[in-house]
Amino acid sequence: MSKTERKRFSIESLLSARRLVSPQLCGDRIYFLSDMSGVISLYAMDKGGSIPEPLLPAGLALQNPHLLEGTYLFHVLPQLQKILVMIDHNGDENYQPCFVPLDGGIPEPIFGDKHQGEQMLCMDVDVKQSVTYFRRDDRKTPDVECLQVKLDKMAVKSLGKSIYGNNFMAANKDHSHVITADSYTAFDDVLFHWRNDGNERQLLFGTPIEKRVSSQPVKLTGFNTASFTHDDSGIVIKTTLFSDAGGLAHLSLENSSGPTEVPISGLKHTGQGELVGARHIDGDEFLLEYNIDGCSWLYQAQLHKRRTLNMEAKNVICGLPPVSNGVLQGYEFELSDRKQKSRAEHVFSFTKATTPSQLYLFNSDASQKREQQLKVLSNERILGIDQKHLSEGEDASYTTFDGLRVSARLYLPSRDLGFGGPRPLVLYVHGGPQSQERPDFTWFSMPLIQYLTLNGFAVFVPNVRGSTGYGLKYMKMVDRDWGGKDRLDQIEGLKMLEGDPRVDSSRRAVIGRSYGGYMTLTLVSRHPDLWKAGCDMFGPYDLIGFMNSLPETWKTQFYLVLGHPDRDNAFLLERSPKTYFDDISCPMLIIQGRNDPRVVKAETDKVLEKLRARKLEVEYLVFEDEGHDVLKFKNRVTCYTKIVDFFRRHLMGE
Repeated sequence: MSKTERKRFSIESLLSARRLVSPQLCGDRIYFLSDMSGVISLYAMDKGGSIPEPLLPAGLALQNPHLLEGTYLFHVLPQLQKILVMIDHNGDENYQPCFVPLDGGIPEPIFGDKHQGEQMLCMDVDVKQSVTYFRRDDRKTPDVECLQVKLDKMAVKSLGKSIYGNNFMAANKDHSHVITADSYTAFDDVLFHWRNDGNERQLLFGTPIEKRVSSQPVKLTGFNTASFTHDDSGIVIKTTLFSDAGGLAHLSLENSSGPTEVPISGLKHTGQGELVGARHIDGDEFLLEYNIDGCSWLYQAQLHKRRTLNMEAKNVICGLPPVSNGVLQGYEFELSDRKQKSRAEHVFSFTKATTPSQLYLFNSDASQKREQQLKVLSNERILGIDQKHLSEGEDASYTTFDGLRVSARLYLPSRDLGFGGPRPLVLYVHGGPQSQERPDFTWFSMPLIQYLTLNGFAVFVPNVRGSTGYGLKYMKMVDRDWGGKDRLDQIEGLKMLEGDPRVDSSRRAVIGRSYGGYMTLTLVSRHPDLWKAGCDMFGPYDLIGFMNSLPETWKTQFYLVLGHPDRDNAFLLERSPKTYFDDISCPMLIIQGRNDPRVVKAETDKVLEKLRARKLEVEYLVFEDEGHDVLKFKNRVTCYTKIVDFFRRHLMGE
């Protein structure tokens, strides 16, 4: 097929499928987030199927739930006949909790103007008792406060402050006992116990950072997603104390013997990955979520108490066909018959590398076959592009410079597109760095990867050291080493591809977002001979300036995980891309959201100034109504088109 005959695909076609994510069940209604109006907003529909109904005013945009991992963007409160929804201003992440009626309406801030300009994150909601827990960041001091709020009476109680988070973990049935955690760096957590008959939280387990001795290494706990046991005597919690890949532990509140392992049986999956977390359903029933080779598995499980506690996975909700080899984008449950166990009804969103997110219902009636338990509620499709033209990707894992295995995927243009010869290569670097590139069509990267392959590019996506999904040890390798061995892992992956005849390694570009933008700037400045073009999306270029511009509450963790601007000044300067900017030689595309609170526009402006001062070809794209992401449909169309056209011009000469 000649160049003139080859079909050109529009980005509007690729983005024609609407995102359906973060579903919640409430009686015979399903509430969910979607961008069907061009911005992410809140919708509801009948459980049996109906036209989705908008619940928020037209044009009001919610933010990407990916950025609120572990917190709620909305929650349905049937007893109050209201919905709690978190609203910021065009990506500034200063979330304010608001109420809207169950059938929709104008959001009303539940605290009025009291916390305006602050960030309030919804950590947990007890629907039956109308109790919620907020993480309050005043954006002025390093302290983070945990608030317990009785929503029906708007009674607010502070559970204390800490510069390390004091994050909500679990509460007992009547909310008289609450477990919180201070988190120093990823997976380094200490648990505290708060009682409503006292004013101060008490240490439950772990060694607080101020009591640590450098000569005595502290074992990382990796605490996450805790639940009280049925008798309120202790908690079941996800931890890395007994397994690098994560597992479960029981921690009694009645003695100080420490956590004991809760073995897990009945798992159906194989492969490399980790336990994401455990959620309590009711009684002795739980949900277990796993990330295996980047793909989601979700089990309904039962906690048994014989001589010791153990967890048995009894039913696969997600992970087997037809919901396999993809990623969950939110799940919730409702007990359909409280008199019968194992009769929870689940709603979840599921997506793949080439498949838009769909909504599913799953009833856990064990007397039914799996095909009877599972029901798909949506039929989102990519319009005008045949599935055969999309790229599933292939395993491209490799051994890096020090013998470590790095998981990676290579996305090549479909043979049906008719491209001939070796394809120009784009290296895509995920954010985080403690994150993971997964087969997720709802996230920014996957439509971009598909659009690049539709235009004839090969796209290489490595999950180098520091990525999540491969255990504690692998993830922690990037702490205090940004731009070190993680950078060398990227280079080794490119070397591996030089032997692939399908790839033209003489025509290479690199792109990344956030930390991926930092790595993009690092690679084009420290390895300038490798690149024909680069695209930095809101990546830090001066690590010292980056940390100085962060909100005060964020600085504490970055000082621990990256370095302190004063004590580690020389190291941070050595790892900052700006130190090597005089060596950049390729054209650059810089993309920024004006309201970004993480990598502020003033810092990215300096990247532009530095590059233009050297007379390099540079283009700058600023989205006035975005933050640390590109979410709105019109902006996504502009962004994807600009990136692909930029790479076509510099790698293909078009």
